[in-house]
Amino acid sequence: MKDFIEIRDFTSDQIRGLLGRATADKALFRQGALPASLERKTLAMIFEKQSLRTRVSFETAMTQLGGHALNLAPTDIGLGKREETRDVARVIGGMCDGIMARTFSHGLVRELADHAPVPVINALTDYTHPCQAMADAMTIEEHFGELAGRTVAFVGDGNNVARSLAAACAALEMRFVLASPEAFRLEEQFVSSLGAAAAFRWADDAKNAVADADVIYTDTWVSMGQEDEKARRVEAFAGFQVNADLLAAAPDHAVVLHCLPAYRGYEITDEVFEAHAEIILQQAENRLHFQRTLISVLIAEGGIG
Repeated sequence: MKDFIEIRDFTSDQIRGLLGRATADKALFRQGALPASLERKTLAMIFEKQSLRTRVSFETAMTQLGGHALNLAPTDIGLGKREETRDVARVIGGMCDGIMARTFSHGLVRELADHAPVPVINALTDYTHPCQAMADAMTIEEHFGELAGRTVAFVGDGNNVARSLAAACAALEMRFVLASPEAFRLEEQFVSSLGAAAAFRWADDAKNAVADADVIYTDTWVSMGQEDEKARRVEAFAGFQVNADLLAAAPDHAVVLHCLPAYRGYEITDEVFEAHAEIILQQAENRLHFQRTLISVLIAEGGIG
């Protein structure tokens, strides 16, 4: 596999292999023994959306591996507007060794991958966020020691993060519960695509969803591009805040994860965020550790086998 676009593109063994490799590479890095596998290599980073964790993690990862990251903002290339996406893919592919894209349209990333002669990484689209979900799985494994049989309760919008996390749970034998208003559920076509073995359920009551949860996960109710829907969404999600009352309905060992940025007072309270800040920040840091392994495997080793 040349590209990393969706978790559903890979087998369970491939997903487990990537996680295991990332964990091992993280240990090597902390020992100062991780090889500089991308010396004189360049990663082109295409951004249509604002970014903190994505840019810092990918750019830092390239530096740590001996390579270079090139930031391309919307005003630089006008992807699909000033210049056709297929032309952008082929031009960059002739000059750089990999492409990372953070876009609104999922189709744009697929089109880049279809035409680029080099690896393409989905760093976020409105449809999926696979790098985030892999860092999440890495964090859960570090905390609990075992993934199979764990339950992740996602409280909030059935969005790009929820889709990728549900796919990761299906691949790694975890149960996934989505607690959301009915209008914000994940679409049936996507749920069916996870396969018959996927342990997926939807709940319209957040307390019911977290009753057996090992992980309680939340994300913003209003993603980039949905600002004009804010009032409607805040009203719809009023009963889905991760707060002390909700945590009282969960097992004592449950941890809270958040992909950030967090909007305290909306999807999560400041009290709960700060109580779980250590693991949330570990989760954010693991974006760097997973993605460093991913770009090394894709660029230096020729793809995911």
